[in-house]
Amino acid sequence: MSRKVTVGLLLVPGLALLVFGFLYPFITTLFAPPTIEDTSVLGRLGELVGDSFVLTVAARTIRVAVVVTVVCLVFGFPVAYLISRVPARWRGLLLAMSIFPLLLSNVVRTYSWLVILGRNGLISQALVALGLADEPVQLLYTELALVIGLAQLFMPMMIVTSYSSLSQVDFRLEEAARGLGASAGRAFRRVVLPLALPGVLVGATLVFAGSVTAFTTPMLLGGTQNRTLATLLYEYANVKLDWAAASAVALIMTVIVLVVSAVTTRLSGKAKVV
Repeated sequence: MSRKVTVGLLLVPGLALLVFGFLYPFITTLFAPPTIEDTSVLGRLGELVGDSFVLTVAARTIRVAVVVTVVCLVFGFPVAYLISRVPARWRGLLLAMSIFPLLLSNVVRTYSWLVILGRNGLISQALVALGLADEPVQLLYTELALVIGLAQLFMPMMIVTSYSSLSQVDFRLEEAARGLGASAGRAFRRVVLPLALPGVLVGATLVFAGSVTAFTTPMLLGGTQNRTLATLLYEYANVKLDWAAASAVALIMTVIVLVVSAVTTRLSGKAKVV
């Protein structure tokens, strides 16, 4: 038996699981969910695209996802850079500390923000005590609460992907650039960042996609006044039982994620060429 045939046979179980366990139900949910006509999904999609409320929710979802991605980049990338440059005996410990939140339940982490951001929470009490607010401040059920919760949720993902890319960059290249007269900032911008950019873009894509599709955190921290597409999908599917609208919202979310993924993939390809 040839090597290609052997590899093909080994791939069959995984491909079958992917097709029947993910692709088939995914496509069915998007285009032909049960108990509705096949054409009603596209019809509802056209209605929702012209609905100002849905467009407002979609704009909020994209806006929050972009802000969360930027926050994770600004705070997560320096941490990943630091971990990649410390002595080897400390890397494992620092990396474990960075990804430890991933071991905790999303619900547990989100509920902690309910205590912190509430009207009687830690931040509100601190603002009143410092004289920065005359009365307790309600930070829950705002876009700020969404950004804080989602950034905390996906920060470890940005750190891990950025570290994976930075760890492959030989630090001696940076030292060589500085030895040739480049400042530390210039050496970082011209040597380290271009080499690490593909991994950083992967992390940014994962954070953005996760922020767009996250449900638990927006449901608990955003409430009904700051819906996202994920919570709107839940409302259509489980409250209004409008499966066509739910599938249409899922299709909108999928298109948003695919478009951003295509853009970052193209940018990553250009970075590799450069």
